[in-house]
Amino acid sequence: MGKSTYIIPVVVVALVLVLSSIFVVDERQKALVLQFGQIKSVKEEPGLAFKIPFIQEVVRYDDRILSLDTETIEVTPSDDRRLVVDAFTRYRIADVVQFRQAVGVGGLRTAESRLAGILNSQIREVLGADQVTSDRILSEDRASLMLRIREQAKVQARSLGLEVVDVRLKTTNLPEQNLNETFAQMRAERQREAADEIARGNEAAQRVTADADRQVVVTLSEAGKEANELRGAADAERNRIFAESYGADPEFFAFYRSLQAYETSLRGTNSTMVMTPDSQFFEYFKNENPAQ
Repeated sequence: MGKSTYIIPVVVVALVLVLSSIFVVDERQKALVLQFGQIKSVKEEPGLAFKIPFIQEVVRYDDRILSLDTETIEVTPSDDRRLVVDAFTRYRIADVVQFRQAVGVGGLRTAESRLAGILNSQIREVLGADQVTSDRILSEDRASLMLRIREQAKVQARSLGLEVVDVRLKTTNLPEQNLNETFAQMRAERQREAADEIARGNEAAQRVTADADRQVVVTLSEAGKEANELRGAADAERNRIFAESYGADPEFFAFYRSLQAYETSLRGTNSTMVMTPDSQFFEYFKNENPAQ
């Protein structure tokens, strides 16, 4: 009874000491074993590890790629057109020992604050360099500018134990006042271009209309000329046929001409003619043989 009273607490204390000396390193993490604030060992491989209970402590850091968004800043390119710029970077803790020595107990918060300062400094330096205009920043050349920012920030971030993986410019706009002025200029330019296009269109339309009117006049003139020629040829042919008919049978020709005169005179529903019964006009209406 008396031995068990002492054995159980000893076992419990021993178990607590054993459990306190064991820690697990996740595959997504790196760990430092500290003793009185001094680095005693580095654990970068996942699995079980050991430390001295109550004397040593474990500090874990994320080993994954992390993201950081910078605050919006204003930069002035070489053409003196101010731009509002913000960026984001992807980074990782490459050297946990260097990282701990650089930021101390501040951890990621301190590291990201200093990294943001590095990025903003490099953004101002690269985008404010000679021969870097706002048009170039807003064009496809921004990819090469982002690469320069990344490489320069990468060098400075090594002192923090960080590796800068990528830097991207998210926003590259004009300030609100400059933006309104630029939009006004663009609007005026587009209106001027539209007025020029309308004027050129009206001029072209007038040319087309004038040419069409000229073609109509020419076509009508040629058509009238051709019609007159055809009409003259038809009249000549008709006269020729009449002449031949008259020469072939004068009596029949006289009869035919009389029928044409009757048709012309008696056309309509109410034709009235006053003449003597023995008029020569009705010669072919007379019946010379009453018996028939």
